[in-house]
Amino acid sequence: MVTGKSKTFRGRMLLPVLLLSVSFTLAGCNKKSAGLDSDDTLTTASTAPASMKETAEIGRRWQEKPEDIRLGLAYAGRLKSLGQTDTQLQVLKTLTDRHPGDHKLLVIYGKQLAEAGQGAQAAGILGQAIAAGSNDWKTYSALGSALDQQGKYAEARQNYEQALKISPNQITVLNNLGMSYALEGNLAQAEATLKQANELPAGKVEPRIRQNLALVVGLQGRFEEARQIASQDLPADQVEANMAYLQKMLSQPNTWQQLQQTSPG
Repeated sequence: MVTGKSKTFRGRMLLPVLLLSVSFTLAGCNKKSAGLDSDDTLTTASTAPASMKETAEIGRRWQEKPEDIRLGLAYAGRLKSLGQTDTQLQVLKTLTDRHPGDHKLLVIYGKQLAEAGQGAQAAGILGQAIAAGSNDWKTYSALGSALDQQGKYAEARQNYEQALKISPNQITVLNNLGMSYALEGNLAQAEATLKQANELPAGKVEPRIRQNLALVVGLQGRFEEARQIASQDLPADQVEANMAYLQKMLSQPNTWQQLQQTSPG
């Protein structure tokens, strides 16, 4: 899960909005090109338009100084923006191998593994980061997302709860906690958690939470209510397309399998 990949709300409800990874800034709906937090070193490089030539030059410089963290992160960011995820992860692994005690590097690597759908490996790396001293809410939330990818929902929620102890009312964490309940089939608790997030000031300006809430309400068969929630942010044709898809999915016997398969990762 999440780890989440954020997308704009074009297309089916189930595909783009299940989980909000901590890799995304909750100020809007668009995907950041490299998917790292705004306070990660990689951000500056990842938000700039990448070119093959520039990326190759940064890569050459990094290979000459593979211990250089900032240069390595810049190279990884460029690779990510070009869609070269495997090479990006190899660069991040090299950096963490060279700096095994750097918990910030471990967190960055773990988040990127989770975003790439490698939940088991991500959970291991993020666990190492916590053991090395990372004690911020984003690390615990990312670990929760990695565990959700593996279907370890109870363990994932323990990490979300720890994240909320560190930073209460974080809408990213509340959203992921709610969707963890949904993926396990506890729709009532998922709805309550997402409503809590939606009622917070930060949640009121975050469309993805409302779309997840509409999803959970719709999964309970309350389509008119789900339609009203979704209509706050989506055009009418998209709302109706989502409702039709949701009703079709619910008419099939493997609803929960489909729901789990459409989660990020």
